[in-house]
Amino acid sequence: QVQLVESGGGLAQAGGSLRLSCAASGLTFKYYNMAWFRQGPGKERESVAAIKWNSEEIYYADSMRGRFTISRDNAKNTVYLQMNSLKPEDTAIYYCAAGGTVGGPATTYDDWGQGTQVTVAS
Repeated sequence: QVQLVESGGGLAQAGGSLRLSCAASGLTFKYYNMAWFRQGPGKERESVAAIKWNSEEIYYADSMRGRFTISRDNAKNTVYLQMNSLKPEDTAIYYCAAGGTVGGPATTYDDWGQGTQVTVAS
């Protein structure tokens, strides 16, 4: 079955950086659109970024554009999220998702990782 395993979360200071990774297995990764979502305390899950299977289309939510960068390595079955200029409001559990629509809502994605906690201290 499909497995998505996130890593790279942790504690960062405001203005700092973190790089999240999501290793995928059980799917033909190179043909899957991939995305990152997040869910902050008391908030609904929201889209962060998404990348088409061939990297020809990339989406960022407005509040992440210019600070976050999504990329993928199809040879390693891995998608990344480079997060710079972190803010306390970026504190959330970050989830990797596979198979949905680039820029689409969470409901378009069938497969999810378990999430990785990102905490940004002010």
